[in-house]
Amino acid sequence: METTKTQLTPTEIEEMVKTLPQHNVSWLKGLKTWCKYQDVWYNQKFLSKGILAQQRFEARTNDVFLWLKALTYAIITRKMFNESNTPLLTTMPHNCILTLERHFEQILENRPNVPIISTHIPYKSLPKSILASNCKIVYIYRNLKDVIVSFYHFATKMYKVPMEDAPFEEAFDDFFQGVTPYGPYWDHISGYLKASLERPGMILLLKYEDLKKDPINNVKRLADFLGYPFTTEEEKEGVIETVVKMCSFENLSNLEVNKNVGQESYGIENSLFFRKAEDGDWRNYFTDEMIEKIDKLIDEKLGDTGLVLK
Repeated sequence: METTKTQLTPTEIEEMVKTLPQHNVSWLKGLKTWCKYQDVWYNQKFLSKGILAQQRFEARTNDVFLWLKALTYAIITRKMFNESNTPLLTTMPHNCILTLERHFEQILENRPNVPIISTHIPYKSLPKSILASNCKIVYIYRNLKDVIVSFYHFATKMYKVPMEDAPFEEAFDDFFQGVTPYGPYWDHISGYLKASLERPGMILLLKYEDLKKDPINNVKRLADFLGYPFTTEEEKEGVIETVVKMCSFENLSNLEVNKNVGQESYGIENSLFFRKAEDGDWRNYFTDEMIEKIDKLIDEKLGDTGLVLK
């Protein structure tokens, strides 16, 4: 792991980033470059702010750091809003919750009233104040094959590279080599898994496929973990079901704010964040050789974790 002096200025960070190992993403026609920092690959655009946050961010005990935005936001704000006036109806979930490595200055200057912050940063690279605090972390993971396909579609659309000009085989090879933003992905998963076993009350792992299969019990589990449990009265009144329906892919993807061209989050059209939300789409892309290679890799890297990732 690289060592730096305690506090680098933004200019010093920018200069340091220029010296890092780089990978030109051939299947995106050279429009994107990943940088390697602390043995992790990052999108160069957001790395500088990520390093700044790593050095200067001060966590609070009631902060929640997560990947699961809409559901967490709906759970924590359900006393403030209901299904008829929640900001989720008119605002993309990504814009309801700030991201640590993208909005660090904004978070620093004006902490959100709702104590939720998003991040994709690997556990080992989180700001020390987060690791030392009692704030909660929610981590969601899914079948690795579907992760590859989902990222492939998202990246080609985001950088406007026609799929016929972006060979899936090259995207697969990059992922297989661990060269993907915040990757290697298997290190990302194992880092949070290990931390969750060491700090079970502070870190919750949820599997995407389990959340889809049994949303009611998993949302109830999430609310309990966050410290915002549903009351007996709320359960009787169907509040959990309302939250699940409000945050479902079907509902969110059909809202005007999320499907209209021109509506953006992070400079990316909102509609690109909603594709299929299906399990098993990888079967339409993987060759037998790819299946054999990735299954062998999963066994090698994550076989002893107990997680079902195939």
